[in-house]
Amino acid sequence: MATIDTKKIQEAVLMILEAIGEDPYREGLLETPKRVAKMYEEVFEGLHQDPKIYFETVFHENHEEIVLVKDIPFYSMCEHHLVPFFGKAHVAYIPRDGVVAGLSKLARAVETTAKRPQLQERITSTIADTMMEMLKPHGVYVLLEAEHMCMTMRGIKKPGSKTITAVSRGNFEQDEQLRTEILNMIRM
Repeated sequence: MATIDTKKIQEAVLMILEAIGEDPYREGLLETPKRVAKMYEEVFEGLHQDPKIYFETVFHENHEEIVLVKDIPFYSMCEHHLVPFFGKAHVAYIPRDGVVAGLSKLARAVETTAKRPQLQERITSTIADTMMEMLKPHGVYVLLEAEHMCMTMRGIKKPGSKTITAVSRGNFEQDEQLRTEILNMIRM
């Protein structure tokens, strides 16, 4: 497993500071390369984790109805601009054969998937596909809503705008009434 090269990040941040015309040796910036390297180590730790691990341990319960964990906060870094985007994830599934995951595992899968240079669309589908593969449920529905700093602080400059992505798998993909039900539950 590769690790994050914090020394190289520090050197790169020093070069960026110089390139924008700053003095990287002034008091306020002396520790900035080290702080940025430590931050990157944290916000990109998902690069070295596989969300599948959260679904290796399951429980058996006589339940084959919707399970929804909503309003899971997440943050990620846009792979196009390396600026943050953040919001909430809503993750639902319908267990098959009584196989259920611990509720916190859904949130952990969101976090791990988001903590890497990402696209919101990819996070959404990766979570759904991972759950389908590992839990083999009747269906999965994942909806993410996020504000992207690449649209807020640069470019079009539209703070407060939200991007919504949704993925349906299994029963959720095939049954419009089921999708409507889960969307109503998310709105509650």
